Amino acid sequence: MKSTARTRRLALILPAVAAATATVAAQAPSAASTGAEQGKAAINVSANTLARGNVAPAGEDDFEKSVLTTGLADPFEILFAPDGNLWATERTAGRVTVVDPDTGDKRTVLTIPEVVHTPGEQDGLLGMAIDSGGKGKGRAQGSWDVYLSYTYDGDPGAALDRRQRIARYTYDASSQQLTSPRTLIEGLLASDDHNSGRLKIGRDNTIYYSIGDRGNNQDLNACRLIESQRLPTAAEVRNQDWTAYQGKTLRLNRDGSIPGSNPRLDGVRSHVWTFGHRNHQGLVFDDDGRLYSAEMGPKSDDELNLLTAGGNYGWPRIAGYQDDSAYVYGNGSARASGCDPADYDAFVIPDDVPQQAESSFHDPRLVPPVRTFYTVPPDFDFQGERCAPSGLFFICYPTIAPASVDFYGERAIPGWDESLLLPTLKRGTLFRMPVASPTLVDGPLPLFRSQNRYRDTAISPDGGTIHVATDSGGLVEGLDGLPTSELANPGAILSFRHTG
Repeated sequence: MKSTARTRRLALILPAVAAATATVAAQAPSAASTGAEQGKAAINVSANTLARGNVAPAGEDDFEKSVLTTGLADPFEILFAPDGNLWATERTAGRVTVVDPDTGDKRTVLTIPEVVHTPGEQDGLLGMAIDSGGKGKGRAQGSWDVYLSYTYDGDPGAALDRRQRIARYTYDASSQQLTSPRTLIEGLLASDDHNSGRLKIGRDNTIYYSIGDRGNNQDLNACRLIESQRLPTAAEVRNQDWTAYQGKTLRLNRDGSIPGSNPRLDGVRSHVWTFGHRNHQGLVFDDDGRLYSAEMGPKSDDELNLLTAGGNYGWPRIAGYQDDSAYVYGNGSARASGCDPADYDAFVIPDDVPQQAESSFHDPRLVPPVRTFYTVPPDFDFQGERCAPSGLFFICYPTIAPASVDFYGERAIPGWDESLLLPTLKRGTLFRMPVASPTLVDGPLPLFRSQNRYRDTAISPDGGTIHVATDSGGLVEGLDGLPTSELANPGAILSFRHTG
């Protein structure tokens, strides 16, 4: 990977990883097992087989937990800025908040009045990326650019027309405020669900941004067509009509223009970098510049993907692997008798709804996932007994709901080098996934389980502390295994410091 010695060491552990992966595959989850139990099956294999350079990886007992700060309004993105502080976007308050990583003290550096947030929904102030430009070597020194994504109302009238905007602000250390906003792109279709909304800056100085499928074809959005497979036309790009950008990863220049090196898809160059996504709330570059995404699946098959230019990641024709296992695409928007969201059924596709099996889909640009969480048999019972009394079946689905993804390089925690970290919403768990090669990822190994919804992570500059942001509300699988809305640490940042 990063050196000849590193490559040799990876070569030595690959047989062990392959053996572990094969064993995990052999222990495919049964129809009676829960998502948590499926995770444990993989965990028991991986924890005993994978050690980096003969170093036993640090486990949960090697960390000290503390609550860094509370009172945040649904922190969505947390990351370290050049001033050494932890910065957070507060999704439902439209605020950017700076948190002292030593004391937990907070101060607001920006409030965006035009941010639209609908109570109980998934719109608001979302992703953030910081570009220091080589400035700001210590606390309260220098200035830097901050990129933000947020939902706003695109209709000047009474109707709500949710749109997404990406804007650049400049941080002025003297005033300790974000100022001078400049819009890069706006008018992106947004929703009350599946906005994704992660921002990352690549080594190539371009901006990568994830847009979900807007929750189309399910629940109250059941009659809206999923556009993840549709690609923009040349006329749409000329007219700045971004309708086809749903379910995509975008790549933008710093001024919002289209990079000349973006792929031509069906003969058209646009902001689209990859397509065929459902809700990829996680984006991260590894130390070698590869871009990974974590994506939420429907009832099974959450995905970890390695993104490549022009790649098609299958949704909605494919969920997880192309295996015809427990998923068929039913296009409710094309129902012969007419579509009504009130008729939506998460478990039964009516006969007059067009249906397509995964095996019927063909595209040479199709890229399979690196891992799924979890692939289950075609006869899997998604209405298991455990969640039946509450009717909150989605809590018991064989998924983990990955809300983000981070990369831990060669840092301070023993045995963690070259690992992906996935915070999950449904079971308040941080999963560590050792990366043996770009497409061979082990685990998941569970850590820091609590009765919370884990939304994002940030790794301290010294690599010794993992910070985890929690939602202010929502449903989670409780420590007793049942659905609950009682969260242990709502709207907080938790810190897990390696003590050795």
